[in-house]
Amino acid sequence: MPQAVTNVFQRLRQAAGGFTLAQRTIAIIGVAVLALGAIALGTWLGRPQLAPLFTGLTPADANAVVEQLRSSGVTYELADGGATVMVPQQDVYDQRLAAASAGLPSDTSDGYTLLDDMGVTTSEFQQSVTYKRAIEGELARTIESLEGVGAASVQLAIPEESVFVSETVDPTASVFVETQGTSTLAPQQVEAIVHLTSAAISGMKPENVAVIDQAGETLSAVGVGATGSTDQQAGEYETRVAGSIQEMLDRVVGAGNATVTVAAEMTNETSERVDETYTTPDEALPSNEQTKTESYTGGAGGTGVLGPDNIAVPNGDAGGTYESTETTRNNVVNKSTETVVTPPGAVRRQTVSVAVDADAAAGMDVNALQDLVATAAGVEAARGDEVTVELMAFSDADAQTAQEALEAARQAEEAERMNDILRTSLIAAAIAVPLLAAVIIFTVRSRRRRENEVAPLELTAETLLLTPQPPEPLPAAPAPTPIDSTPTVPLEVEPDPEPEPDQLVLERQRAELESLARRDPQKTAEVLRSLMADRVDA
Repeated sequence: MPQAVTNVFQRLRQAAGGFTLAQRTIAIIGVAVLALGAIALGTWLGRPQLAPLFTGLTPADANAVVEQLRSSGVTYELADGGATVMVPQQDVYDQRLAAASAGLPSDTSDGYTLLDDMGVTTSEFQQSVTYKRAIEGELARTIESLEGVGAASVQLAIPEESVFVSETVDPTASVFVETQGTSTLAPQQVEAIVHLTSAAISGMKPENVAVIDQAGETLSAVGVGATGSTDQQAGEYETRVAGSIQEMLDRVVGAGNATVTVAAEMTNETSERVDETYTTPDEALPSNEQTKTESYTGGAGGTGVLGPDNIAVPNGDAGGTYESTETTRNNVVNKSTETVVTPPGAVRRQTVSVAVDADAAAGMDVNALQDLVATAAGVEAARGDEVTVELMAFSDADAQTAQEALEAARQAEEAERMNDILRTSLIAAAIAVPLLAAVIIFTVRSRRRRENEVAPLELTAETLLLTPQPPEPLPAAPAPTPIDSTPTVPLEVEPDPEPEPDQLVLERQRAELESLARRDPQKTAEVLRSLMADRVDA
């Protein structure tokens, strides 16, 4: 190992040897945190980038896809409750091709592909059932492509056409949808599913499509449509009318100075009326006209009557005439047929109640305000609608309670934010303080070591002489060697052909100084006094 590397390790060993128990604990914790952070960072960087292989899988298809990946030795992860399979991004397309060759995923609607397996010996009943299954599969596949829909199933009830039935029955459809996660379908999406299904079947009306989700909630009922029940329609109507009136009053009397309540009564039944009107066009010519004329004049032969034994007997009158005219004229007649179908949910009657703060509405005309409310609500006196506007004093207890609640919520949020900041600061301090302490200790010891290395020999001698040493027997020494009174202590060191480590040099110098002190303690004391005097003068 190179000498420089050995010196670095020796210095680190010496620095660690001088740590106290607390310093060693902090240093160990800091090193452990750094090691764990490096391992976590390396693991995160070495983790492969995953991409979805298939989404919206059924449990059976997910199991089959996972078995295919295991047999291929490809790492995978499951997401969305097992409905999504994630694989490394570089293996997505290869694994999709492998799954397709194995017929995965298999739980899909066949659609019109069912018609490819029909032979010439297929009966008419099988043909009709297969065709209906094909339409159901195509509709289900199309609905599943909508955002938020995980799976869909369509059941069609199409009556058979027959010339022996005077009245036909309208076709109906039921659609079951399973949403992704806990999301719900918006009314626009439900309406899109209803119109998509009804438009695919000839003669099907949108109100004959039922849509139900996995929670058993009816999103569109047969005969009602996607608008919901009568109560839902009434609630939506009341909310819409009350909102428009409230917005107008907020601009007139100020926000919070008026309250609006709307009660609407909706019809539950469906009515249908057919009107046929026949009229004659003014100055219209007949569409067709036919005239038939017959005339006859008698001759010499005359005519007679039958007598006994069917023998003609002359009547004595030989002459006569006959004339007949018949006219047939067809005039143009207009026919107007009007069919009016009233679905359930029409407004039968509504009442509007408005309370206005008397202080805010001081000086206002109540009648004018009532006319504004009646116009905004679309009130019709013919059907019995009523509007009531009253001025009264508002209570501010709820406003004060709400203000106190908002203030308490704000204080709680502020306290929670401060706790989060304090918690984060403590965690950061617990990690940063040991690291900072270790860096400071290492820096201080390195600086001291550099000062010791560059210090003059006189200071090293002073430090070593002032350190108490254990008593040792004095060896036999030759005659005392004269020592100069200068602060410098000359040491006779044999030249070393190779550079020695700093620790060995210090140990050798310490031994020489100890030997010098044993040989002549008096001179050593004088050297120390001169060193101290020079240090004080400096």
